[in-house]
Amino acid sequence: MRPATIKHQVSSGGVIFRTNADVTEIALIAVKGGNVWCLPKGIVDKGESPEETAVREVREETGLKGRIKDKIGDISYWYYIKGENARCRKTVHFYLMEYMGGSTKDHDAEVDDASWFPLDEALAKVSYKGDREIIGKAKEMLEKEIHDSRYKIQEKENHAS
Repeated sequence: MRPATIKHQVSSGGVIFRTNADVTEIALIAVKGGNVWCLPKGIVDKGESPEETAVREVREETGLKGRIKDKIGDISYWYYIKGENARCRKTVHFYLMEYMGGSTKDHDAEVDDASWFPLDEALAKVSYKGDREIIGKAKEMLEKEIHDSRYKIQEKENHAS
């Protein structure tokens, strides 16, 4: 048996969020018969930037339109492609995206389901450790943004007095 070849793959995805009445929710997708909940992501197509891929994949897999606010970070992992006797090193770039419109009912057939979850519930529900780390970082970014905006409002009020 010949040794496994090594491949490299680059994907991109997003943590799309919305805030209603002080509750921030993010969208997750269900795959593998609805048994695995994860973040939307997909392979960066030729001629496409990682940011373009993230927006496209979130739209296709969740039915939601989002606008990138910031880069969250990257995760990398290895997996085995049986039919090709290949080990693949996959790197996924993740972006924090603000919800602009659309419905999770409009997800594509590639996924079993798409749904909104409060941040803490999403952290508990997500199946993969790497996705959990990305959601944790997104939560920190969102909490900092909320804190900073409240601080700015308070500063304005103090200067107006």
